[in-house]
Amino acid sequence: MIKTILYNTFLTNRFFIAVGMGVALCALGYFVPFLFGLAWIILAILLIASLFDAVFLWRTQGKIDVVRDIPPVLPLGDETEVILAIESKFPYPLESKIIDELPYEFQERKFQMECRLDKLEGKRLKYPMRPVNRGVFQFGNCNVFLTSALGFVQFRHVFEITQEVKVYPSVLQMKQHELAVIKNVAQFQGMKKIRRLGHSYEFEQIKNYVLGDDIRSVNWKATSRKGELMVNQYGDERSQQLYCIIDKSRVMQLPFNGLSLMDYAVNTSLVISNIALQKHDKAGLVSFDHRIGSMLKADNRSNQLKKIIELLYREKPSDLEANYQLLYAGCQRIIKQRSLIVLYTNFESSYALDRVIPILRRLNQLHLLLVIFFENSELEDYSWQSSEDIFDIYTTTMAAKFQLDKKMMLKRLNQYGIQTLLTKPEDLSVNTVNKYLEFKARGWI
Repeated sequence: MIKTILYNTFLTNRFFIAVGMGVALCALGYFVPFLFGLAWIILAILLIASLFDAVFLWRTQGKIDVVRDIPPVLPLGDETEVILAIESKFPYPLESKIIDELPYEFQERKFQMECRLDKLEGKRLKYPMRPVNRGVFQFGNCNVFLTSALGFVQFRHVFEITQEVKVYPSVLQMKQHELAVIKNVAQFQGMKKIRRLGHSYEFEQIKNYVLGDDIRSVNWKATSRKGELMVNQYGDERSQQLYCIIDKSRVMQLPFNGLSLMDYAVNTSLVISNIALQKHDKAGLVSFDHRIGSMLKADNRSNQLKKIIELLYREKPSDLEANYQLLYAGCQRIIKQRSLIVLYTNFESSYALDRVIPILRRLNQLHLLLVIFFENSELEDYSWQSSEDIFDIYTTTMAAKFQLDKKMMLKRLNQYGIQTLLTKPEDLSVNTVNKYLEFKARGWI
């Protein structure tokens, strides 16, 4: 017990400053003898005050409590608040410094919070946290360092509140986009309404005619029976298949705003799969690198979204090249009917595109293929910077050339009838949802 108390007791900077001043007076005492005696008096008072301060702080044991409030599941790439509730049952005010042991994935080595605890007072402290990796995060102990008004001694309380939380693909983004699409509210910059061309052939019901209904949809047999105008109502075709295919190879490991391209694709796959299920379509998932990873057959059962979340949570990046021949064979095996295939990948050169175009063309013949790759927003910003010398001119010219190559790759894929989307990583979810809604409106799936 005594060993534990001494282990958690520390001397503060104020104590060492006071000791330094006493030593300085001792040194001056060789020239002014009066100061030598004064220095010893000051050091004795300091020692007694520090001992009193330590005993005072030792009495706080069992009278301080800390609770960490954090959701068991965190969304990837979204900011979440962590709450530390600290309560003091001590009848005197105290100064506190709180160090929460964060998961090593955050690489935060200077995290601390300070607050004043009045007598018998409780406080709630908040700090933001944005996970950029999927997996299990381990929160450690919470250390509370208490200081009295004297400030010569600091006493540490260690609260063993270790906790594991899982970082899943962003369910928050999924819900936000679901609300925007289902309620037809454009809440996000870039989300747009798609003009419906004609109507689908999925009959829904016969209803009374109201002003504004298409006169071409009048059901004359029902009208003659009821004696009033009746019209056929059509809805979106249902039970269409959507497959999200995620490239996990090294080309998807480029980081933007703390997240890799693969993480953006993972979040967007969850968003688009949820919207497809809300539209009564079937959603499936395939991941690949040098081999086939996860494969989930498209379905619209009630537990399908949960299966997709679990598979996306377990996806790990690879440092190897993607094998598109193997992907084609896997798609032939699992996808038995015409489907919308959303392929998340990245091409940094036309040579990389040349190798996979034959396979993409074969996939496009069997299915509606949407190839999504990414703009390098940092290169775009760099290409617009002013040049001051020959080296700057060269680098900005090369950055502009890389941007032009991306647009040329986009046009080349379009020439073969392949649907494409070139987007910034942060706009991926909105642009992908727009494409899906456009395909549904045009009756392509």
